[in-house]
Amino acid sequence: MDWTSLAKAIRQPKAAAVAGLVFGLILTTVLLLVQSVAPQTTSELGSWAQDQERRDSVVTALALIPFAGIAFLWFVAVVRSELGRLGDRFFETVFLGSGLLFVAMLFGAAAVLSALLSLVDAGVPLAPGAEAEAWALASALLGQFGTRMAAVFALTVSTAGRLAGTLPRAVALFGYVCGILLLLTPPLPRWGQFLFPLWVITLSLVVLLRRPKRLES
Repeated sequence: MDWTSLAKAIRQPKAAAVAGLVFGLILTTVLLLVQSVAPQTTSELGSWAQDQERRDSVVTALALIPFAGIAFLWFVAVVRSELGRLGDRFFETVFLGSGLLFVAMLFGAAAVLSALLSLVDAGVPLAPGAEAEAWALASALLGQFGTRMAAVFALTVSTAGRLAGTLPRAVALFGYVCGILLLLTPPLPRWGQFLFPLWVITLSLVVLLRRPKRLES
């Protein structure tokens, strides 16, 4: 395959579907890892980095997050290309901005935890409450702000897809429910945190299996 053919292939809707599936599965894994070790009490909040089991799970989650971000950016790029063909610059702009901000919040939350673990590994003495502050900041970045950008993303894609007639009603409705819950209810209950990756996986499967010639957004 030459470079021209490769460039065309990665712009196809199926490429977006694959990227969306990879993102959804990785983010679901990350959430499961983080939820399994999330501090439940004030004392745990201030000592999670000293617990080897918790550290291992967080380190694994942090290692996966960059790949989730890369897959999501690929997904965004292909969907944005399709929105551009529809000539709707408004939805294209809101969609792109919310997607980029979501990735920024995701990476920001990961960077906070990664920085603290690096200090612990280097033997740098931490101020009292540093571990609790790091966890709280990461939770705020992703749980309070990242989820709202994910909400705007889901609402925008669902609306653009319905206006274009390319998105099945059930998937669009799921996107609206997901978007409204993410927008209005942070901090989310544990099950609610899986809504966004589940919606992306659903959308990707529709693109991959039902409408291979057109992007579902």
